[in-house]
Amino acid sequence: MTSSNFKLQAASRKLQASVPALFAWSLWLAACGLLSGCGIYSFTGTNIDPTIKTISIQTFQNNASNGPSFISQRFTETFRDYFQRNTSLKQVPRGGDLQFEGQIIAYDFAPAAIQRQGSQEQAGVNRLTIQVRVKFTNTKDPKQDFEETFQSGENFPASATVTQINDDPAVRTILNNIITDAFNKSVANW
Repeated sequence: MTSSNFKLQAASRKLQASVPALFAWSLWLAACGLLSGCGIYSFTGTNIDPTIKTISIQTFQNNASNGPSFISQRFTETFRDYFQRNTSLKQVPRGGDLQFEGQIIAYDFAPAAIQRQGSQEQAGVNRLTIQVRVKFTNTKDPKQDFEETFQSGENFPASATVTQINDDPAVRTILNNIITDAFNKSVANW
């Protein structure tokens, strides 16, 4: 083997060994560029301007004709807890940099699947659907303000009573889905 072939093989091995390192550095630089190009980013998915420090969440009134009496308090507290866990914003009673208010406008329990049993048709599954009207105000950037209705629902066995459903963990799932949608629209900009 000539010395030029030996040098060529050594250079080839050195290049092959550095390709994974070069690839890793390229990925790292690309990730840094993507994260910094998105503005303010956190691993909870929020995109909150650093000048925003406070949030106020008013009690969501229960305007649903058949909603249980506890739904207003449960929804409001869950909403506040969600923002406390997923942002570093300080909650204030009124006048926050970000402001939420609204009402629960529907709490509908209706048959979702009809089944024939003999000569009669009966509900095989019932569905609970909750709708909440949310008004969001961003005092620092009014272009982000919105007023929108969010809804979510879950199916329940036809044999379940409304009382059983109101105590079911699935009601919390419905409320959490609505809160997540409002969170994503307001501070995650999805």
